[in-house]
Amino acid sequence: MQHFSSAGVLPNLSPDEITRYSRHIILPNVGIEGQKKLKKSKVLIVGGGALGSPIGLYLAAAGVGTIGIVDFDEVDVSNLQRQIIHKTKNVGKRKTLSAKEAILDINPHINVLIFDTKLTSQNALEILKDFDVVADCTDNFPARYLVNDACVLLGKPLVYGSIFRFEGQSSVFWSKKGACYRCVFPAPPPVGFAPSCGEAGVFGVLPGIVGSIQANEAIKLIIGGEDGALIGRLLVFDAWKMRFKELRLQKDGNCPICGKTPSIKELIDYEFFCGLHNEEEIAIRNISAKELKQKIDNSEKFNIIDVREEYEFEIAHIEGSKLIPLGEISARKNEIDDKIPTVVLCKSGVRSVYAIKELKKDGFRGELLNLEDGILSWAYTVDKKMAKY
Repeated sequence: MQHFSSAGVLPNLSPDEITRYSRHIILPNVGIEGQKKLKKSKVLIVGGGALGSPIGLYLAAAGVGTIGIVDFDEVDVSNLQRQIIHKTKNVGKRKTLSAKEAILDINPHINVLIFDTKLTSQNALEILKDFDVVADCTDNFPARYLVNDACVLLGKPLVYGSIFRFEGQSSVFWSKKGACYRCVFPAPPPVGFAPSCGEAGVFGVLPGIVGSIQANEAIKLIIGGEDGALIGRLLVFDAWKMRFKELRLQKDGNCPICGKTPSIKELIDYEFFCGLHNEEEIAIRNISAKELKQKIDNSEKFNIIDVREEYEFEIAHIEGSKLIPLGEISARKNEIDDKIPTVVLCKSGVRSVYAIKELKKDGFRGELLNLEDGILSWAYTVDKKMAKY
């Protein structure tokens, strides 16, 4: 079988590289040729956070010749619980630079390309085109559909991973040989249905396990082990119960991007596709933390409804607020006085928007205001002693 990384002249290994990779080289499935393929290969990691951390470290240690990293965020102290590529000394530093530093510290023989930018429909094809394998380490649905579609259009294999609380998933989406992400997940969930790690939390070791599986799959694809790769299979891992299960995936002949008659022939507006930009959301009114503080100081009459979970409320809450978790908002709407304005808040302003939409859909007639950037904005701008999580 012809593999994508085997074409052309393979680079030589220096004596130091042979020593460094000797435990690989003595494996019959790798050998000198496999290690040379790794040296020649280029892998792009989209997202330098929780999943990108173990992938970056293991690909570097394995001798992947060029590692690209796409990210536009800075290292925050809350990242360090799971994003092991970043160190305490790098808090506040760009994640791409922090990751590059860690990768080169492990293996100075490789090349690291950083793209300190958000991946968009305008730049994705240009960034992805020169890489052999793409690793999806993103944490939101617009980015996942974007990366998938770009890989399909370019014919690239996509090593997928996702994490949520205690559960992780991994697969290899390669439209030339099996299903793509859209074949399995043709439509995104409703806005607010699947909160991010920042909203829902994530077990610290989980991305280490899932990210290592992604690194494992990328390395196998490069050295010619695609017959045993997760093509056509979705591996699901429960870290709490310590169980793996496997789901068989089928290519969808009607898939709009990789099916027999594709309707998507170029990259689209993925935030619109995932329902993040629509008329209903534009109509939602925001209130800043400072404006809310002023209302409190002026003794104005209004409700403060906190739609987070009880354990989050215990960590930090605004005095006088009422806890109604998002999942209960429709059933308990009668507990909210609709004769005075209501400020709805969550951690960062995502779940609160969804709660307002649900209340409007259920016919709630009172004035609804969304606390912009959630209780985190209150902690950073009003009550700086408040616990942040």
